[in-house]
Amino acid sequence: MTTTTPELAPERGTPERGRVATTRTRHAAGRVAAVLGRSVAIFVPVFLVATFVTFALRSMSGLSPARIQLGEEATPEAIQRVEAEWGLDKPFLTQYWDWFSGVLHGQLGTSWVNGADISTLIGLGLGVSLSVATFALVIGVVVGFLLGTVAALRRTTVVDRAITGFVTVISVMPAFVVGIVLVAVLAVGLDLFPSAGYIPAEQGAGPWLAHITLPALALSFDVIADVARQLRSSLIAAYGENYVTGAVVRGLSPRRIFFAHVLRNGLGPALATVGQKFPALVGASVVTEWIFGLQGFGRFANDSAQAGDVPAVQGVLVVSIVLVVSFNLIINLVLARVMPASQRGV
Repeated sequence: MTTTTPELAPERGTPERGRVATTRTRHAAGRVAAVLGRSVAIFVPVFLVATFVTFALRSMSGLSPARIQLGEEATPEAIQRVEAEWGLDKPFLTQYWDWFSGVLHGQLGTSWVNGADISTLIGLGLGVSLSVATFALVIGVVVGFLLGTVAALRRTTVVDRAITGFVTVISVMPAFVVGIVLVAVLAVGLDLFPSAGYIPAEQGAGPWLAHITLPALALSFDVIADVARQLRSSLIAAYGENYVTGAVVRGLSPRRIFFAHVLRNGLGPALATVGQKFPALVGASVVTEWIFGLQGFGRFANDSAQAGDVPAVQGVLVVSIVLVVSFNLIINLVLARVMPASQRGV
């Protein structure tokens, strides 16, 4: 009896711990699968409708590669010949299916302006914009997280009011104004950063980081403001929930209450804000790219629209849709992982 009891205890405990771990893993996998299923169910119809509407707008616009290549004085016969070369003489649904089939294979078509492959052109600009947007998002999340957390922990104090005032000020400052100030002070005045241009990361991490710092800072102000405000509000609301009261009654330390319960359940609105900001940073920074001399995704989209290059605009819209859906899927997966704490209780 004395020799078998110590041996049986670990054997009984180990399967029990294994079953608990297996159950948690299954629950986590189920949440991830549910999020993926909902995202796919939303993405597929949205993508189909968006691409169809985008393609239909081209037909209704009356734009043609013949007008771009031959000019306004082109004869009807010449216009008809060029449009036949581009397949525009086919029925609308046939044209859409040919284009959509190419999109599914990563082929976004050919530019009406210069005949270049649109996927290649977008890839060049997207690399620049993704570099700047990612760095701006990192700055915005880190600084906004710190400001929002401190404001929530010091709510109704001078610190909270100072942070709230600072966030309010930077939220109304346009990115192009911030960019001009940054160039004047940090690039021209102090000569700390280059004022314009872009160097790929393959040519050196230092020069690459130096060239994207100022545009990233200019774009990060809006992210800082939104993340800080959302996080402050959600953390203060989380402190008033029943599961926090229960944790206090149980005698948990303030640090554990904050990290294990308040922070995990207060991250939702801030993460949702991040999900909305990143695609906007990639595609809506045309003016900032002009200020810093960057040939990015937003500038490519603007130039294509100005030139009437419809296939390029369609490619930009397709990539934008994919970026929005993909990044929001990532945010939803993170939320599915960090948010269930309130449902599990304390």
